[in-house]
Amino acid sequence: MSQTENGIKERQILTERFTGTWAATYKNYKYNLSVDYTGNIYGPMRLPLLSDLDPRSQNSPVWSIQNIQLTFDGLENLEIYGGVKNLLNWTPNKGNPFIIARANDPFDKDVTFDNNGNAQVTPDNPYGLTFDPTYVYAPNQGIRAFLGLRYSLR
Repeated sequence: MSQTENGIKERQILTERFTGTWAATYKNYKYNLSVDYTGNIYGPMRLPLLSDLDPRSQNSPVWSIQNIQLTFDGLENLEIYGGVKNLLNWTPNKGNPFIIARANDPFDKDVTFDNNGNAQVTPDNPYGLTFDPTYVYAPNQGIRAFLGLRYSLR
């Protein structure tokens, strides 16, 4: 998706160029075990910056979240499963000094503004930013494991 402003065509903010989703399952009947591998891939997207001084990256990289799960279903009405989410341990803060601008001051109490309402550069605010959570474009949870039981009523 793009927008044209003053004759300049520009990709909309937070709109990836491409996405993909996949899932693969393998079932070993002899051992009552199945393996599920799932994932998503996202193309680069333009990200919202607050000003020319904002040190965060203007574009996201190509990124992917991939997961794996093992399931044992050799017991009557009961499955035992476990796996790993975010196998690549990808989070959007890699390569950025911070994700949420001024997270320590969500009400901008320590921000100095000029007469036009623009945030000013100060020793405590070297980039002249205000609180802004809109830059969060991906999950912030890294790699993590999970276990579970599934009981079926039959």
